[in-house]
Amino acid sequence: MSARATSESDQERSADSFPAHIQRAQHSTQQPHYLRADGSFDAEAFLRGLDQIFDSSQSNDEAEDYLLQALADAENASDNPGLLTVLNEVIGYYRSRGRHQDNLWMIQRALELAAKMQLQGSDAWTTTLINAATGMRAAGQYEQAEDLYQQALSSAEQTLKPGDRRLAALHNNLSMLYSETGRGQQAVEELRQALQMLTDSSPDPERDLDVASTHTNLALAILDLPEASTGADGNQEQAQERDDLLQEAYGHAKQALHIYRTGGLEANPHYASALAGYGQVAYAVGHFGQAAGAYQAALAIIQRDYGKASDSYRITQENLQEAQQAAQAAGQPVEAPNLADFSANSAEAAGQASNQKSDHLATPASAESRPRMSGLQLARTYWQECGKPLLEAKYPQYVGRIAAGLVGHGSECYGFDDEFSQDHDFGPGFCLWLTAEDYAAIGDQLQADYDALPQTFRGYGPREDSVRATGAAKRVGVFEIGDFFQSITGYRQAPAPDKPHEWLLLPESTLAAATNGDVFADPLGTFLQARQDFKSMPDDVRFALISQRLGMISQAGQYNLPRSLNRGDGAAAWLSIGEFTKAVASLVFLVNNPLTVGYLPYYKWTFAALRQISSRMATRLGPVTEELETILQLSSGACFGGRGFGEGGKGAAPVAQRLLAAVESICQQILRELQAEGLTTSSEGFLEWQRPYIESHISSADPSLHSL
Repeated sequence: MSARATSESDQERSADSFPAHIQRAQHSTQQPHYLRADGSFDAEAFLRGLDQIFDSSQSNDEAEDYLLQALADAENASDNPGLLTVLNEVIGYYRSRGRHQDNLWMIQRALELAAKMQLQGSDAWTTTLINAATGMRAAGQYEQAEDLYQQALSSAEQTLKPGDRRLAALHNNLSMLYSETGRGQQAVEELRQALQMLTDSSPDPERDLDVASTHTNLALAILDLPEASTGADGNQEQAQERDDLLQEAYGHAKQALHIYRTGGLEANPHYASALAGYGQVAYAVGHFGQAAGAYQAALAIIQRDYGKASDSYRITQENLQEAQQAAQAAGQPVEAPNLADFSANSAEAAGQASNQKSDHLATPASAESRPRMSGLQLARTYWQECGKPLLEAKYPQYVGRIAAGLVGHGSECYGFDDEFSQDHDFGPGFCLWLTAEDYAAIGDQLQADYDALPQTFRGYGPREDSVRATGAAKRVGVFEIGDFFQSITGYRQAPAPDKPHEWLLLPESTLAAATNGDVFADPLGTFLQARQDFKSMPDDVRFALISQRLGMISQAGQYNLPRSLNRGDGAAAWLSIGEFTKAVASLVFLVNNPLTVGYLPYYKWTFAALRQISSRMATRLGPVTEELETILQLSSGACFGGRGFGEGGKGAAPVAQRLLAAVESICQQILRELQAEGLTTSSEGFLEWQRPYIESHISSADPSLHSL
């Protein structure tokens, strides 16, 4: 199918503006679930239905019929935003199936539609450019793809926040283009940027699908570097560089599989890419049997999800045959990837190798010329170049026992720090976490040695600690693991699942501080396990909190806010808006599950955290964040109507109506999400009455978990 131009002057496009196989889709007699009673198109319902197809354990072949039907239905409903949503999903689907020729038409249609809608300079324009560029790249249209990527980068600077994961995805995809056009070093650097962005923004990099995918991509990009394929005729220096690069690639490939397994993500179709990537790297380092085992596992997933006709199946099958022949010749058995010697800190070794090759880590001559580094980046680099060498030199017998990282209070632990955050409690520093036995043996001396480390580093420092961050409340240095968590939460370890009242005593912001940040190394896994226990809020507690938040949302937003506005009590209405906003923000985190997205942090970082998780494609209630900000913008006019600005109190009514409509819109989105998650079968819009349905999912009879 060739790409077709479309008329910009058409206000309503007819069915014949789509190719024949798409036209046929619209003749279905069954009413799709995403069409409302009035015939309008519901994009959210469409996406939920698509997710259900992709999340099913059966073949995803039915996805195309669903997508083409939705394409025709959105067109017939004259819903351009909905149509653009479907087109972006079709682009991704055809790309993953190797349907590149069909995809060219879809890409052109999406770009034309977005331009017709005058979306330039918007988030939707950036997203469409990225999807179009990636589709063009997969189709081998490299010149057009690079142009679209550059447009996307320019647009992203205007529309995306620095922590938005789509920036990392953009760098990730741009690296593929550089790799496929022979610019290997540029490809590696783009991926290193992407990996750093994703790791810094992730609530749990050890279970993060995007982090895993980037590790795989980086492993393969390194493998493609000419320096990684130096033959035996190379000199000793070249041979050493080759070995270093192969080990770095092997570390990234293993880390990807580690994340899939730690996070229980093996059912995801992208697991096949991680397995195939591991197979390619394992083959390069001479582990032919493990390479064949990885390819075998990948091939089964590819057949299930993409079919034997896909490019991925053909390429992987060829690689499997080659690996089997090499394994047989080398006398190696075909076996599953052996990760027994792998632990989380292997990723650190890969990261170290990456950083050693990155120019941006060069020490600046002054603070004015220093590179912009986040607190987590600064801490990791300080640990790698100062902390780890200290342990290796003075405590070699403890190197395999001490955990290092940065977790706790402070904006840098969330990745939210900026230039305004550096006036206090900021500078070179990291945490060292020891078991009780090790702390008793070396804790005091290790703290003294830590204090003797350089006070300035990379143009930063010395660290200025506020009164609240000294003594027992210190934020960096040497800690016994139980003491560290007790200093934040009051508990040396997470409450037991059968003690829900203890969980309910812990504010979400406290749990956020105990589970944020990044762990650079943990050979024993003891600290990571303790932190994970605090992230693992029991479902009964989560359901109880969801019920409580629904009660406050309905009480403050649906009941007291309109009554206060009707009374003319702007102050009471203002407070109602505040309570409503806090409850909705908390609900977003609870519905998405803290195990996946972390906990809602300290109030001043509420919206930074909401924006961060809402930028992810799979986040439930993602659009709510922007609507909450709109409510806050409207609140002044609605509550006080211009009083004090020479307007005599006039003009509040229209703004109040918009405010109440926005509140109700959020409540309806919450209701739909509760229904989609199977938490309620009720269609009652006043959310207080949804509480019994939520609490019916609580298995414990503990009275602290149930409302009166």
